[in-house]
Amino acid sequence: MTTNTAKSADDFAGQYIRTLVDRWDELIDWDRREEGEQGFFVEILAGAGASRVLDAAAGTGYHSVMLAQHGFDVTAVDGSAEMIERSRLNAARHGQSFPTVQTDWRQLRDNIQGRYDAIVCLGSSFPHLFEESDRRAVLAEFHAALNPGGVLIVDHRNFDSIRRHRYESSGNYYYCGTGASVSVAHIDDQLCRFQYEFTDGSTHHLEVYPILSAELSALLRESGFESVEEFGDFRRDFDENSADFVIHVARKT
Repeated sequence: MTTNTAKSADDFAGQYIRTLVDRWDELIDWDRREEGEQGFFVEILAGAGASRVLDAAAGTGYHSVMLAQHGFDVTAVDGSAEMIERSRLNAARHGQSFPTVQTDWRQLRDNIQGRYDAIVCLGSSFPHLFEESDRRAVLAEFHAALNPGGVLIVDHRNFDSIRRHRYESSGNYYYCGTGASVSVAHIDDQLCRFQYEFTDGSTHHLEVYPILSAELSALLRESGFESVEEFGDFRRDFDENSADFVIHVARKT
């Protein structure tokens, strides 16, 4: 068993150890994930007229590769060197090539070139920020890195439901792999610990801040974003008790 804990943004990369990164694509299942999304992000970005896109939480590269395949000019960013390495390998396997950057979000603008038409921060990555000051600082970095009229897409697990002890993962979105199970080992208003169990008996834990949907929408508006929309599992009309993930689409004036 491998157990990892984190209580600050500085510990983010430490949670994504090599043995977990090596199995991350088992959790995702790229084909089933694409089927579940049904072109949602491509449609949003194309509708916003976006061309240059920053994938701020690239992970193993699924969204970076998918967006590049649809003609977007992608830059892949992640705080984990292991994830960035895997995203490069996966891009090559799919015949794609794009810039990759390992950086802490709080120093994002120091490590990227110019501004972007869109930023996507997916895979419930934003909740790795435990402190409100860090969340505000990162949203300020995202806002400054966008062109006027740019769009920011941020998602997170449905912590409203999880904090009411109603967690149930459908396995139809994001983590679609059949070789692992995900459960909530601990939840309170400051910490959510997910437990990932693989068929070989190995277990990993990831700890995040269980941000509420209204909390993030308010932070986005206070950070200068407008027209904040919420989607549950890629639908505008959704059941707040049953959706796996909540997606926020915000625009910079």
